[in-house]
Order: sequence, then structure tokens, then C-alpha cells
Amino acid sequence: MAKKKKKTVAEDDLSAEDLGVVPEEKKKKTTAKKKTSRKKTTTKKKTTKKSSKKSDFIQSSCNVGLVGHVDHGKTTLVKALSGTWTEKYADEINRGITIKLGYAEAAVMQCPKCNRVIAEALANLLRKSKKDPKGHCPDCGEKLAFKRRISFVDAPGHEILMATMLSGASLMDGAVLLVAANEDCPQPQTREHLAALEIAKIENIIIVQNKVDSVGKERAIEHYNQIKSFVKGTIAENAPIIPTSAIFQANVDKISELIEEIIPSPDFEDLNEEDFLFNVARSFDINRPGISIDDLAGGVMGGSIISGQISVGDQVEIRPGLKNPDSGKYKPVITTVKSIYEGKHSLETARPGGLIAIGTELDPSNTRTDQLIGNVVGTPETLPEVKNTVEIETHLLEKVLGAEEDISVKPIAKNELIMIVVGTSLSAGVVSKIGKHNSVSLQLKRPICALGGSIVALSRRIHNRFRLIGYGYLAE
Repeated sequence: MAKKKKKTVAEDDLSAEDLGVVPEEKKKKTTAKKKTSRKKTTTKKKTTKKSSKKSDFIQSSCNVGLVGHVDHGKTTLVKALSGTWTEKYADEINRGITIKLGYAEAAVMQCPKCNRVIAEALANLLRKSKKDPKGHCPDCGEKLAFKRRISFVDAPGHEILMATMLSGASLMDGAVLLVAANEDCPQPQTREHLAALEIAKIENIIIVQNKVDSVGKERAIEHYNQIKSFVKGTIAENAPIIPTSAIFQANVDKISELIEEIIPSPDFEDLNEEDFLFNVARSFDINRPGISIDDLAGGVMGGSIISGQISVGDQVEIRPGLKNPDSGKYKPVITTVKSIYEGKHSLETARPGGLIAIGTELDPSNTRTDQLIGNVVGTPETLPEVKNTVEIETHLLEKVLGAEEDISVKPIAKNELIMIVVGTSLSAGVVSKIGKHNSVSLQLKRPICALGGSIVALSRRIHNRFRLIGYGYLAE
């Protein structure tokens, strides 16, 4: 029973192992204990291979988003491609839905003999026998060669979590849009998520017609035509549509091939000439209750590097920073990078591409339960100014997305409350001014730190839910 409880702990009680962020001191202590308690077994096993693998680890170069309506199979598909189940929180496990942004990494491999491209975890899953060696081509048995590593961003599909999905869209280089064959297309959040991809200017899209195992041939063809009709005239009009069954791994290998073909890694040239910029999408306290003060690890921030690079030992600034509970004002914070991880792999230096965890000297009480979501991290004195008032050039949609009924989008009015998402930052503001050329000024309830020209997603409260009504650009 004790082991079961550990699996469904509250979100701020995740273990360091769950997050792949383990302080180096702790690692040394645990390995020392193992050596003393298991002298006979450890003499045969050498740890030299592990350490060499760690140093040879190649950071992910691309973020691929999994988007779509709730319960259309996003998390199951990530599991098939990466071997990782991204729902790790008590509420997610109990309710069976993704609530937080989920992350997983996958190595894309290629067979040197038959040229088949496949995710390593999927190749291991498709072995004809468990006795067959891992890391080999499931077709011809040749040892697979590494091509690149990618990170998956598993976005929640539930309507009340649309802001979380929009935050995740800012981290994506390409996306896989899932549409379940056992439901008509489009469902409300299928519309919203496709609109979010358009707003984020994500053009590299693969459409997965999932759950084809649950319908007959005629229904699958009818549903395929529904998808084609839905994406006509959108950013996904020419995207390939792949019929799959993620739960049975049917045709999932075709998705890994298409990810390699359609979603390229960004260009990482001139990294040293760019200022370091990092969007915080998660933040954690990785310490277990009862841990000794000597073993306490500092707060951890998870997210994606937008530009530049970072190394262990560098000083970084966090803006808007921490909120003063008395004054309610935010104060920027400067701290030192103590560790960098991708998954369970330690890095000395990190660049854009993939999803990164940065260990710091911050008091972990300031990072627990995602308190730093929406902050921007950078080299001290290089970050944009913190804004309490913003001016946005707006572009409204014709219809409200995500609502069951057909609702036209009305113009934004003075004194109206509008929710905005910029990068991973979420805020809401009251419209203080309506300007020329569709511009509006907002007095924000929570400050943001963002570059002029940044894309902004706009949502309005409709029937007690914030619904996506358009997008805009921050004034310089």
C-alpha cells in the first residue's frame, strides 16, 4: 500500500527521480549505500558504461506538441513513441486526463540496412520476441543508428485547461493533431487547438485519425472526409492524415517517420551571439518531506530555451519574479544555475531544443506547485521590462471557438475583462482604452515580461468559461 501512495502523491510532492532532477550529492550517497549493502552483486557490474552514456547524451533538438480534444489518445500516443506515460499527478491518474503540460523525450533512430526510421521505444515495443535485443530494427534485425532526439509536449484537451494548452503551443516546433474516429469531427477543443496552432504560427502539422480500431471501415472513411472538410482553408489543409490505433501501436511507426520528415529541428547557429532567454512552463520543489537540511535541493524550473545557451554556474535573472505577499508587487530575482537536466540526463550546457529543467539556488518554497509559471529567465540586465499595462494590436475570429453553440465574436469593449497568454505567461486585464487600428490597452492584474511583437492569444469569459476569441501582437 505504501508504494501505491507514492505513485499518486500531490503535485508538489513529486520525487526527484520522477522529474529526472537528482542533486549530484544525493546520487553519490545512494550509489555508496548500494555498494556497501550489495558487495557481492556490484563487483560484477561496472558503472563505467553508465557514465560514458551520460557524457555522450545528445540534447533534444525539437519540441513536438500533441494536441486535440480530451480523451482522443494524446497521452497514449506519447507512451507508444517515447515509452513514457506523462500523467504523473494524483488528479491526472484519478481522472484519467492530462491537467498539466506533460513532457517526454524520444530518440529517433534509423536502420542502416533497410533505412527504416522509427522511435527507439517503439522499435523495442514492436520486437517479435522479448528475447530479441533492444535497439534493433523490428523488420531486419539490424542495430539502429541514432538520428536525433525530440521532446514531446502533451497538451491537455479539456476545455477548462485551454490556457495551459496555449502556453504549451508557444514551446512547439511542430504538432501532431489527434482526432478520434469514434466521435464526429470537429469536437469543440479540436477547433480551439487548431486555432491555437494557427495563432502560434505552427505550420508543420501531422493529423492522426486515432481509435480506428473502434469503428468499421465505412465509418473510418466517413470520418476521414469529416477531417478533410474541417481542415480545408486552415494551416493544416495539406497535413497528412494517418489512421492509427495508438493503444495497439497500429501505424504508429508511420507517425515517427513523418515527424522526422515534416518537423525539422530549428537552426542553432550563432547561439553565442544571442541573449539567453528561457520560458518557464513548470516549477517544482523536488524535496521529500523530512529530508535533512544538508540534502535540500534548490528550486527547479522547467521549460524551453528560446535563444542563446546556458551553463551550470551561470547567473540568471527571473522576471517578473516573486510576489511580495504584503505589497502584492513582483520583484525580479537573480540566482545561480546549479544543474541542468533533460529528463534524467545531466547537461553542463543547454541550447534551444527540447524541454529543460534548471536547478537553482532558489528557496524551493518559491518554486513549488508551479509558482514560477509564466516567468522569463535570462542573463541579468538583458530581459525586457516588466509590463503592468500592455497595448495589443488585435485580430478577432469570426466565431467563438470551443463553445457548443454558434456564437459570433463581438468587438472588444472598454472595461471588459480579457485573458491573455503570451509565451507561457497567463494574465488577465481590464480594457482601459480602445485605440486605432484595432488596438486595445489592458491594465493587467498580473504583470508580464515579454518582447514587443510577441504573439498574444485573447480569450473572453462566455458562459463561465474563458473562450478563445482571437489573437494579437504586443506593441513595441
